[in-house]
Amino acid sequence: MCEIPGALGLLSCSLGRSLCVMARMHARKKGKSSSVRPLVKESPSWVPLSKDEIVEKIVSMSKEGVPPAEIGLILRDQQGVPDIQLATGKSVTQIISEAGLAKKVPEDLTNLIRRAILLRDHMKDNHKDLHNKRGLHLIEAKIRRLAKYYQGNGALPSDWKYSLGTAELLIE
Repeated sequence: MCEIPGALGLLSCSLGRSLCVMARMHARKKGKSSSVRPLVKESPSWVPLSKDEIVEKIVSMSKEGVPPAEIGLILRDQQGVPDIQLATGKSVTQIISEAGLAKKVPEDLTNLIRRAILLRDHMKDNHKDLHNKRGLHLIEAKIRRLAKYYQGNGALPSDWKYSLGTAELLIE
């Protein structure tokens, strides 16, 4: 049994293949995905690039403006690097921040803010669209929750607040 902190205290769940089955964030359903990466502690011997070459490619792609998630996909699909963290000992975002190229706002928060801006623009034209109005509330709740997490980690300043005016300036 493992215990997960929840809103009403600790929730218990059974471990099936070392995974806890958790409910979705805004729906009262349980997830079905149970894919697990194989437990590998070192990079495979068939990886064509060395550690330094991988770091150089990450830094050059980051300078071109490619987001970290896309960098990982490019290296996996085009260069044959299955796991950057195993090959280099660091994640893509750690390599980018060490090179001094890190963005002020993390990528996942930026993507959520971009979705919220697009939905706000949609709601200006379609103010009776109640389904998307609810979706906007859920996205903004995710933004606030993620901002609170990043403020605790130090990735965002403690006085950072989400508002539509500052969000549009951050994204553009």
